[in-house]
Amino acid sequence: MSNFMKAVRTDIVEPLIKVVEKEKGLVATGIFGFILSAGIALYIFFQGKIILPEGNMGDAFSFNAGIGMFILSIAVILPFAKLGTRKRKTMRWFYITAALYSYAIETVQNFRGLNPRFSREGTIIDMIGGILFGAVSLVLVSLAVILMIQFFRMKPPYERPFLLMGIRYAFLSILLANLAGIWMILLQNRSTGADGNLIVLHGIGFHALQTLILPGLLFEKTQVNERFKKLLIHYGSIAWMLSILLIGFQTALGRTVFELTALPILASLLMLVWFGTAITAAALFIRKKRTYHSFSYSKKLGN
Repeated sequence: MSNFMKAVRTDIVEPLIKVVEKEKGLVATGIFGFILSAGIALYIFFQGKIILPEGNMGDAFSFNAGIGMFILSIAVILPFAKLGTRKRKTMRWFYITAALYSYAIETVQNFRGLNPRFSREGTIIDMIGGILFGAVSLVLVSLAVILMIQFFRMKPPYERPFLLMGIRYAFLSILLANLAGIWMILLQNRSTGADGNLIVLHGIGFHALQTLILPGLLFEKTQVNERFKKLLIHYGSIAWMLSILLIGFQTALGRTVFELTALPILASLLMLVWFGTAITAAALFIRKKRTYHSFSYSKKLGN
């Protein structure tokens, strides 16, 4: 296990650190989201999460952590987008500004006992702040679409083909998540029907920036047939996308995704398909590293 951890550190973690060093502003902004969430967690532990009339610090906790993870993921992939210096700088500062405003209004308004997006108890200023929150969300949607187009416009030969495959599928998932966000803005609510909750679809869709990119990173370091690796990425990513669509259908019906009915069960099975491909990527990575270390050890004994 120590050899595996060392391999992960040298083959994946250290190169990623070098990448994110180019995006220190984004990294700091992402980490700030986790710091806010940690502070909110302490508050919830001592005071509870509900602040009347509308505030819910549990929402602020999950939102800040989610935005923090999203911004950190953007910091990782932005250097691979092959944007010009000026475009990359502009996109970086749009992301940082949007994230900081989102942290601020989500946290402050919930602490004040108000819904940061759809308040029915606040003043006209609070309502304007919520409208601006929606506008900022649309900015994030636009940035994601621009990045998606940039990654799909890249022509072969690719420097990082497996990573690029994962990134492309991840942005398709983010597109669905953004549609759920626009849906919430139009409804002025996160609920559909009796039990549907758009925030579940929204959140799971965004996590593709981690779940669909990691297998591509692992496959870059494995010596397996390239066609096999591409097929696994395709199968896992398509299963993820179909699962997201089924969750969307279930939510549109106004029903919770946590009930034991046909759509949630099928969505869970598709998630297991994705999980199986991710586990396969990890297992092949571990096997390659163990083989390498065994060969190195045998060579030392031979000398």
